[in-house]
Amino acid sequence: MKRIAVIGTGYVGLVSGTCFAEVGHSVVCCDIDIEKISSLKAGIIPIYESGLKELVDKNTKENRLFFSTDIPEAIRKADIIYIAVGTPMSENGEADLRHVKAVANIIGANLNGYKIIVNKSTVPVGTGKLVQSVIQQVSKGRHPFDVVSNPEFLREGTAIADTMNMERAVIGATSEKAATIIEELHKPFETTIVKTNLESAEMIKYAANAFLATKISFINDIANICERVGADVEQVAEGVGLDSRIGKKFLQAGIGFGGSCFPKDTMALLQIAKSVGYPFKMIEAVIETNQKQRAHIVQKLLHVFGDLQGKTISVLGLAFKPNTNDMRSSPALDVIPMLRNLGAQVKAYDPIAIPEAKRLLGDQVVYSEDLFETAKETDACLILTEWPQVQHMNIRKLKTCLNQPILVDGRNLFRLEDMKREGFIYHSIGRPEIQGEKILTKV
Repeated sequence: MKRIAVIGTGYVGLVSGTCFAEVGHSVVCCDIDIEKISSLKAGIIPIYESGLKELVDKNTKENRLFFSTDIPEAIRKADIIYIAVGTPMSENGEADLRHVKAVANIIGANLNGYKIIVNKSTVPVGTGKLVQSVIQQVSKGRHPFDVVSNPEFLREGTAIADTMNMERAVIGATSEKAATIIEELHKPFETTIVKTNLESAEMIKYAANAFLATKISFINDIANICERVGADVEQVAEGVGLDSRIGKKFLQAGIGFGGSCFPKDTMALLQIAKSVGYPFKMIEAVIETNQKQRAHIVQKLLHVFGDLQGKTISVLGLAFKPNTNDMRSSPALDVIPMLRNLGAQVKAYDPIAIPEAKRLLGDQVVYSEDLFETAKETDACLILTEWPQVQHMNIRKLKTCLNQPILVDGRNLFRLEDMKREGFIYHSIGRPEIQGEKILTKV
């Protein structure tokens, strides 16, 4: 059993700390946010993640998981210290490392013996060495320590399963001793271990996310071409994805990527490239395509109506993906203001993310947790998030709610044949349009 301190109780820190407790370690999750720690002690989880509350409750009850605002004490008592604070995107696209530096300073001031300091946050190449330098300077070399880069690869909505059954653990360390200890820490997860230096581990995280983002933007560009030539992007993606060198994952055309990772990490990687004088044109195009995809879905509504002034649009889905309340870089944050600027009224449905949406969008929207109530007496329906409730909704009932049977599907959830049979005017991404009883292909 190791004594682990996790500094930062956001998404990564809370999930990682809880899972380390689940496999038998003593874990204290720390934060400077007194209200958040008080809530966690009371069993109130600040994020929505399937299975997390049950695991937190279990390990708290069994005295393996603790929560504290006393970060210095947690550092002094720990064998291993995980840095899991936020690295938000700054105005120029770089990762903001102020919180990482602040934690490094606190660690340096409270170092009282050999420790392993692990960067779990997604950080630019060179951050491990920066953390090492800060701790060395503040601690004045009184005690030995090692720094490790151990990036996370969690998907929101399946983060517990992703941790307990992780595909790989990347460990970049300043010593073989530290690498071996962190490798032992991951043995209960029965995962593949990839040992590297600090810089390679940091780059792996960015490279992985940038590659996945590239696949998404690529298939969306292909989808936009399909619309112009009469092809069906889903058939194209199926044929392409059967190539074992390519694979079918992340080839679902739609409204583009969002969330806390892909937008931030592609921008950060672009800034890393710029900082070393490398023109990374491919990632520039990935970012540009993703942003344009938001406007593309709005153009489909304009294609139907010509003018959105005075129209009421029902939007299904506010979170950037299902099974989370996370709205960071959600398509809704771009699309809804576009609709409002074009003169449309907006009614929005989401089963979980409405409180967060109210904070970010305010009174631009009439909110509801009832899907059909949201669609009632609206001029068109727009799908932004593939919630199961949306995927499996009764489309006949939806049709009766709408003033006109107009559905613009940013996630390609429904079969063209079904929408034609039900008499919808149906627009999706990279597939033929349906206008009532006939299928049209139109530029």
